[in-house]
Amino acid sequence: MPLLSEINMTDMRSADSMWSAADVWIKKPHVVNKRLCGVTETEYRDVDTAELIQVLSPLLGTSIKIADISVFLHTNIVDKEHETAGRWCVGVRTIIPKVKKTGECLYKEVIIKDIVGHAVTFIPFEETDVGQVTVKSSNIYQIQLQLKPEEWMLSLHALMPEQWCSDGVAYPKLSWLCTKLLPKLSRWALESKTSEFKSTLSLIPVEKYSILYQQLKEKYKELVKVWPEVTDPEKFVFEDVAIATYLLILWGEERAEKGTTTKQSFVDLGCGNGLLVHILNNEGHPGKGMDIRKRKIWDMYGPGTHLEENAITPSNDFLFPTTDWLIGNHSDELTPWIPVIAARSSYSCRYFVLPCCFFDFCGKYQRRQCKKSQYKEYIDFISDVSTVCGFNTEEDCLRIPSTKRVCIIGKGRKYREAEEALVEKRRSDYIRRREALFTNSGVSMNVNQSGHYRPNDNGQNISAPANDWVNGFQPREKTETIRNCTALPRDFVNEVVLRVAKALLSLTESNTESSNCGDAWNTGGMHNRQRKEIQRGRRGPGREAAK
Repeated sequence: MPLLSEINMTDMRSADSMWSAADVWIKKPHVVNKRLCGVTETEYRDVDTAELIQVLSPLLGTSIKIADISVFLHTNIVDKEHETAGRWCVGVRTIIPKVKKTGECLYKEVIIKDIVGHAVTFIPFEETDVGQVTVKSSNIYQIQLQLKPEEWMLSLHALMPEQWCSDGVAYPKLSWLCTKLLPKLSRWALESKTSEFKSTLSLIPVEKYSILYQQLKEKYKELVKVWPEVTDPEKFVFEDVAIATYLLILWGEERAEKGTTTKQSFVDLGCGNGLLVHILNNEGHPGKGMDIRKRKIWDMYGPGTHLEENAITPSNDFLFPTTDWLIGNHSDELTPWIPVIAARSSYSCRYFVLPCCFFDFCGKYQRRQCKKSQYKEYIDFISDVSTVCGFNTEEDCLRIPSTKRVCIIGKGRKYREAEEALVEKRRSDYIRRREALFTNSGVSMNVNQSGHYRPNDNGQNISAPANDWVNGFQPREKTETIRNCTALPRDFVNEVVLRVAKALLSLTESNTESSNCGDAWNTGGMHNRQRKEIQRGRRGPGREAAK
């Protein structure tokens, strides 16, 4: 069993850190191998040696026998008299490439965890649509943690390195495993951090997501070239493509569960550039987007995309009793209200919200826990709102180019429709308690011209027109305030630049040397120090020019 590479891990205190790092590679290989979308896994189960043989026997054929890998697994597994109960944990993962070719077989791996030997072995095989299995015996490899005198060693072994074949996707190069994967595992093991949130795409089939995302990305990539907004086109286009892909898969799974083919309707509250609405409309879902301010790109979408310029306030004027789903994609001050609006719209209304900026019901969200990150605390707050509203609440993590990528979903209710009045009272009491947090603290919130909340100087409550749900909420201003010099008159900017340039060019050697500014101002041409040295006869201009 050839040793390919090893790394010292002197700071690690236990083997648990190694298993934590190995699980990242097992469950989320796409965080290292960017050509993968992810994996799907069977349930892992603990087995003894005899059961391990039963798992491997149907898989391994003439190309490689069980006896051949017994040394690789550090035990004589063909000797049934020396069975080790609970030593092994075995499962199968299916590798999902980002780009899958038509008719391509499934790439799978048997994963064997040796709990006693601190090793995990990967046995890759390919499976066709008809169930024919081919073991890639030359690509079997193992990651092992060994305790040597006074230090831990993380090592990589391959069964047949001289025959190793690679496509860079399902079968990485040996050099990549040694120089990229092993150092990553070492760093993860030493850090031994656990995420506050779920793995990405934990609520939908990853393979379906991967296929549809590539299709939609290809379909809408031309928008990057004609993007008229000042925002980064690649980020916003592909981020909304990813969000749309997630919703389309989520809704497709919902239709399959309910046994219906009717596509869900939606309303996107605070839709911004409207691209998410455009994609969902194009893919056959009836719905519209609403925002306080129309964007330049709206006119490019055409009549098939339904966008509405309107200031949304949490009130009885903005209920959607015939809508299946409400969407809040970076909906700012509307974010905590979306579960409430969905709950009050109808018993069957569901919602999807992707929080970004931190807002409470009537002002900026005020942090209260120091043991959590601010982001985690806010996600928990929105989940709490959802639970109080009576939803079965779920969280997931999207694959988008953003640090704020945890979504909250309310799919169904935890109560019977006949209990609506009782649950509504609980919702109202909760909102009033949150409102009291601002009133009792003597801080009332108002909205400045940029659309963000600021303390109101007089400390009195502000009531928005047509708002009968809470005091203190106001939608952001329709006209967005520009905070940089692009809004200044061009003549004024030119005049300032010209005056500064003239002032700098008018500086001379005498007035810079007499100032207390530190380094002398270089007016161009020969440097002051060079001029002094020439005057003192230390060197000539010809010598300096040659140098």
